[in-house]
Amino acid sequence: MQSLWMLLGAAFFATMGVCVKLGSEHFNSAELVFYRGVVGLVFLAMLAKQQKVSLRTRYPGMHLWRSAIGVSSLSAWFYAIAHLPLATAMTLNYMSSVWIAAFIVGGSLVNWNPQDGRSAWSQGPLALSVIAGFVGVVMMLRPTVEQNQIFAGLIGLMSGFVAAFAYMQVMALGRLGEPEARTVFYFALGTAVAGLIGMGFAGVSEWHWQHAVWLLPVGLFASLGQLCMTRAYSQGATLVVANLQYSGIVFAALYSLLLFGDDIPLIGWAGMALIVVSGMTATLLRARAAPNAPAEEH
Repeated sequence: MQSLWMLLGAAFFATMGVCVKLGSEHFNSAELVFYRGVVGLVFLAMLAKQQKVSLRTRYPGMHLWRSAIGVSSLSAWFYAIAHLPLATAMTLNYMSSVWIAAFIVGGSLVNWNPQDGRSAWSQGPLALSVIAGFVGVVMMLRPTVEQNQIFAGLIGLMSGFVAAFAYMQVMALGRLGEPEARTVFYFALGTAVAGLIGMGFAGVSEWHWQHAVWLLPVGLFASLGQLCMTRAYSQGATLVVANLQYSGIVFAALYSLLLFGDDIPLIGWAGMALIVVSGMTATLLRARAAPNAPAEEH
């Protein structure tokens, strides 16, 4: 059942990406972020009440910082979805696992002491998975990103980088005993506030009900995806479940082909596959440093 919950969660996040891409034709990124936050806020408030989880926290500063990082990643991802093939934008966001591995490798090298008896190459396999991930990015972006999409590609890559910081903050809150429902609730609150502020600068698009129909599913599918992932991790972050999150890239690739007719050359698909393999390898190796880690958000 854990595996099925993770597959379902990955499908929900990929479907959210479809709604974001369709909605981005009529609404700016700030509006999409706002409505994603508002719908998630209502959904998670109801979930917290059902689970009898108090929304009071002793760590407002940490939640504020986590929300600020998470909103930055989410906004960058939504922008990438609007301007890139869905499969490409989805894969770049899932680079967060590779970035986390890069942080672990960097920390190990900075703190390495020859007197500890550990080899300087102890993180060698993890470092190789990081290198493979970036090779995959080069393979994927070169053939699939046109000249006018280079900026969007860099923004998409940044979304995965910032998501890695957000994930590490979620882990820190988890160690302090914060329930995930509370953590995700404050993230939704921060998303709604940040989207509202962004709308003050980017403006508000003209409202048409036939276009606005895509706004509700953005928040709904995101909340359902997070709920499914939380259920999948509820009995411990098994490696099989953790790696099944990459099925979201497969779902996004199918949507790209069937709904949007995106033309991605063979080398682009090979780059995606390399990123998936490197991400799964990084997840396996980093599990030693962070066992039973919480679900990653997308």
